[in-house]
Amino acid sequence: MAKRLVPILAMILVIMALYVFMLAVAELPPYGNVDNPAHNYVYEHYVNNALEETGVLNIVTAIILDYRSYDTLIEATVLFTSIMAVLITLKKGEQH
Repeated sequence: MAKRLVPILAMILVIMALYVFMLAVAELPPYGNVDNPAHNYVYEHYVNNALEETGVLNIVTAIILDYRSYDTLIEATVLFTSIMAVLITLKKGEQH
């Protein structure tokens, strides 16, 4: 009886998670809308203040390495960790 119940509960959980994700997507602004946050104050702040606040001439470099440096650091850490996990897994496969 318990073995039959696990797939049913898993399916209910997946359906509930899907429902929550669909609600979240429904709240997103339409793609390309001029009122999106990326098209208003954030964009204007980066373009108008990047040179003075960071001292970097390239705006893309200023955004990646100054405004979003923690995000970039975490992305690099995740990438490094995943590469190490794959290499360790492949190394263990050679020994067997």
